[in-house]
Amino acid sequence: MTKPIYVLNGPNLNLLGRREPHIYGSTTLAEVEASCHERARALGREVAFRQSNYEGQIVEWIHEAIDGASGMVINPGALTHTSVAILDALKNLSCPIIELHISNPHQREAFRHVSYVTPVATATMCGLGVGGYPLAIEAMDMLVRKARPKA
Repeated sequence: MTKPIYVLNGPNLNLLGRREPHIYGSTTLAEVEASCHERARALGREVAFRQSNYEGQIVEWIHEAIDGASGMVINPGALTHTSVAILDALKNLSCPIIELHISNPHQREAFRHVSYVTPVATATMCGLGVGGYPLAIEAMDMLVRKARPKA
């Protein structure tokens, strides 16, 4: 059986649909999750979709993904700009990593221009709204297929 694509979400993303809709839109995290599962099913893949407001929990899920994931899509939220712990955990993954952001951090406050995830990310997607999530699943499918040795 194929390992799932992990989709991890950081702090405050549980408030999608209510939090700053002028930036993040009105789609809820449950709707985002459904769109990821739908796109993954169409590609013959599974998704392990999770969200936490706690850095340590996200680190634990990354550790779980070391042996359990075919790829990692991560939107660390504000932890993008502060978490060396997430960076250090991601360094242990051998699978592709896509750093995902709903908004474009480079068009926002200066402190959001620095990412601790980017140095270990295979690819970065930002500014596509919540529509970036199913696109990230599609991109991850491509990366995993590309990385898989030919039989």
